[in-house]
Parts: sequence; C-alpha cells; structure tokens
Amino acid sequence: MKNLLIKGLVASAVLAALTGCGSDNDDAPVLPTTCAEAGEACTTFTVLHTNDNHGRFWENKHGEYGMAARKTLIDQIRAEVESNGSETILLSGGDINTGVPESDLQDARPDFVGMNLIGYDAMAVGNHEFDNPLATVEMQRELANFPMLAANIYDKASGKRYFDAYKVFDVNGLRIAVVGLTTEDTKKIGNPEFISGLEFTDPATEIQKVIKDIKDADEADLIFATTHMGHYADAQNGSNAPGDVAMARAVTAGDLHAIIGGHSQNPVCMEPGTNDYADFTPGGDCTPDKQNGTYIMQAHEWGKYVGQADFEYFNGELHLASYKLIPVNLKKKNDAGDRVLIGEEITPDGTVLEILKQYQEKGQEQLNEVIATTAEKLEGDRENVRFMQTNLGHLISTAHTSKVNADVGVMNSGGVRASIEPGEITYKDVLTVQPFGNSITKSTVTGAELTEYLGAVASLQIDSGAYAQLTGVKMTVDCVAKTVDISDVNGKGYDAAATYTFTVPSFNAAGGDGYPVLTPVMTGFVDAAVMYDFLKEKGSIAAGEFAPTGDVVYENSMSTDGCQVLSTQ
Repeated sequence: MKNLLIKGLVASAVLAALTGCGSDNDDAPVLPTTCAEAGEACTTFTVLHTNDNHGRFWENKHGEYGMAARKTLIDQIRAEVESNGSETILLSGGDINTGVPESDLQDARPDFVGMNLIGYDAMAVGNHEFDNPLATVEMQRELANFPMLAANIYDKASGKRYFDAYKVFDVNGLRIAVVGLTTEDTKKIGNPEFISGLEFTDPATEIQKVIKDIKDADEADLIFATTHMGHYADAQNGSNAPGDVAMARAVTAGDLHAIIGGHSQNPVCMEPGTNDYADFTPGGDCTPDKQNGTYIMQAHEWGKYVGQADFEYFNGELHLASYKLIPVNLKKKNDAGDRVLIGEEITPDGTVLEILKQYQEKGQEQLNEVIATTAEKLEGDRENVRFMQTNLGHLISTAHTSKVNADVGVMNSGGVRASIEPGEITYKDVLTVQPFGNSITKSTVTGAELTEYLGAVASLQIDSGAYAQLTGVKMTVDCVAKTVDISDVNGKGYDAAATYTFTVPSFNAAGGDGYPVLTPVMTGFVDAAVMYDFLKEKGSIAAGEFAPTGDVVYENSMSTDGCQVLSTQ
C-alpha cells in the first residue's frame, strides 16, 4: 500500500522543482493537471456498486444477472485493478429485501449470504429492509459480514442511531469515510407495524452533522455517501422525499465527494453538462450526474449492472477518470426475436452457484403450482403501474373488493411488484407480484367522507408507490386542489349522505405511502392469498375484463393518467 507521507514528500519535491524552473518571480507553483504528471503524488482507486437487489440472488429464466455471475465479474475487475497497483471498494445502495419468493420466504438469507461471498464492504439501509419485523433486520445485520449504514435512523426509546452512521476505509492509502443514508419516505412507505419505534430524520441535515464530525476528528481524506434516497433529475422529486440531487446541493461544495445511490431504480446516466437523463442503452456510455461538485451514481436494479468508477486523487482534489455500467449477462432480442448477450458472457462462480442453489431449490414444488392462465400480459412493470391505471392493478383491486363485498377498491401501485406474462400463472407469480403479506381492510364511510379520502389519495403523484389503482368509482380529480368530484360509486350513483365501503391494504390504512390513517375493519385476508384464490377460481383470465376504462379523470396535471404537478422544493 502506498504511503501518504511519502507521496506528500514526493509531491512537495515535484512542486519545488516546477517552481524553480526558469522563474525569477513569485508566481504560484505550476500544479500537475493529470495523474500522469502527478506521478507518485496521484492515488488511484475504484468504487464498484450495485443497488436495489430485491431478492435477485439467482439468475432469471433467461440466464440474466444473478449473484454467481456478479461474483465472477467483480473478481475480474478487482484483479485488473490490483494489477495496476490500485484497490477497490464495493458498496450497495440498499433494498436487499423483497421481490422474489425464493428470497422472501427465507427472509433474504440467500441474498446476504451471496453478498458475503462476493465481498461487499458496506451497504446503505433501504426502506425495504423494514418489510419484516425488526427481529429479521437484526438477523440480517448479524448475518452480514459488512456494516449496514444509516446516519438518519434513530431509536426513539434511546435517542441513539439504530445503525452506524459511517465507516472509514483505507483504500490504497486514502482514508475514505462512507456515510449511509435512507430515504425519509421510509416513515410513510415502511410498514408502520414494524417501524413505529424508529425515527427517520432529514438526510440533508444529517449528512452535514456527520461531515462535521468526520472533519473535526480528521478521520478521512474523502467523504462518500452510500444512499437509498433516489435520483431525481434536477431535484424534481414529485411526491417522493428529496433525493440525492437535493442533498448534494444542500452541503458545502467540496465536502461530499460522491454519492453511490439507490431507491429510484434507474441508471443515472446524464447528457453531459446538463440536468437531463441520457438515452442510455445497456452496454452504452454512461456519464454520472455531478451536482455542486459531488458525483452521483446509481446502477439501475437487481444486479443487472455493476457500476465501476475509477477515481484519481491529486492536488487534494478528486477526479473521475472513467465510469461505466457493466451488464451482467443481460440480453436483448435480435431481429429474429432471439435473446442474445449484450457484451461478453460471464461464467457464474461455481462456489457461489453451489451455495445459493440450495436456497433456490427450497420450496420450488409449492411455488410452481399452476393456478390460472392468461392470454395477455397483466401489466405491473414499475415504469407503467406507477404512472397509469393498468389491468393488473385493477385485477388486484377487484379481487379485494370481491372478497369482502366492497364498493371501491384502492390499491397502492408500490404494492404491485411485477407483471405476469402471457401463459400459465403460478403461485410464484402471485408472490412475486404481491410479496409484502398485507391484509385487506374494509372501511364504511359516508359519501362525503369517501370524497375527502379519495381527494387525499387520488391526488398523490405519479412516479411513486403511492399512486393509486382505483376501481368501482367514477370521478374527476383536481390535482392542484387535491379534491375529487364523484359521479358514481359501484353503479349506485352518488350521494354525500349515503353509505359506501372501500378496501385498502393494511399498510396504507396505517398511514403507509402518506395515505390518511384509518380505523377500518381488519378482514384477516392476506393480499397474496386473496389474489391466489381469485385467480384460481377464474382459471382463465381475460385481461380485457380488467382494462382501465377512463372512469377516473385527472385535471390540472401534466399527465392525463395521474397527478403530475411540478415540485416547489
């Protein structure tokens, strides 16, 4: 490992030589402008990163991503970096939990085991780390061979941080402090049953406190953040809590060198010199965001990519030498409709494959039960279900209202985690779409009370899990006033004094996603079980039966499919 003191002496000698070359005046010394010019005074290192794993420890049915292939790729990069006299650090932007039944049924044990085998150095705590009781969080923290970091999560009883705020790593002779931060939205999108004893503070405020502590103690040469807050271009975060861009702009320039993020699940690739996203294609060029001198990076989701940022540090400044998102066995369809690899094939690591195989095979017989078929895709992709009404969103909402004989169904889009492709529908598909195990609640209200509730819920903006899939009601939503004008409820017309019923998941009834808190009837029916029974009873699904019909109209919005009003923050 290179010694910083020696480097400093070399740098001083270089500067003295440059200052004395043919100069008879007091001009400032000529500083090196490249790592090559700086020579031994330049330190290089590489940051590798992933985020939003969501249970994808195993490759998908097309042989894409998976932790075994990720291990091979990361080991190859590490070997190359080390051969050039440098070192690496591997970070995760959080959300290890929730998304694939094989993982969900085992409380993400295979995912944390896989991260240990790959050799992660630290991770941000994601909001989905709280999909389970805190006892599960503690199990995962004990299982992990690396710190779970979150500077802005406090235990209400003790007033102390629930996780470590940061850890300092020695990377090729540089002291790099890595600070963990979690979206403040966790207090509304986390399960209230599990997080009532925790406090989630403003990350922008917390990071400044931690930076001061680190600087006062002279603990680090560089300060990085690994976050689960989301990247929103030009800080336009809509209904979401402010993310990485807002935080980078809030700190003093030069204090926070880089943010390795997650949560919004997008590849952060920008048009150079702008606040606009680039048209990124897998395997293509990627320029990370830079705000207020802070580099901001995110590697999409599920381990589809490994982000590689090669840094150079000289003249007391950090420079990004190169950056890329490396696809992990991702494929695309060619003109013939065949799936072909993007880039070179990565052979999965044999040891990781063998260890994780036992988790993958566990429970397969139960998960593979065929319960129904569909001739058309049931749409639950994140980029659609959080932006518009979809047939799958309406199917789930209809299943809820049918089960408890309710008039109106309200289903948060964040509870719809995947699509169902044409063909056979298995129990695994159901658990993939609805992995959270929420209960169905039923509320009985007057028409006036329903109007007030739907005004608050239907006006929540698109591009967030709060966006509501709605059935059984015809109405117009004023996205600015946050009110609704109801014309019909379940074919009964509308009367402000009449009585109506509606369903909503228990997560939202408790205030999750920023929904109004209710005191409903807890039906005892679990969402995945309700969907399972609904599909099995129908057997053959006609997707058109659940196609949105335009019963909900949005006004004073940039989108016709939901509320989209520019953030004023």
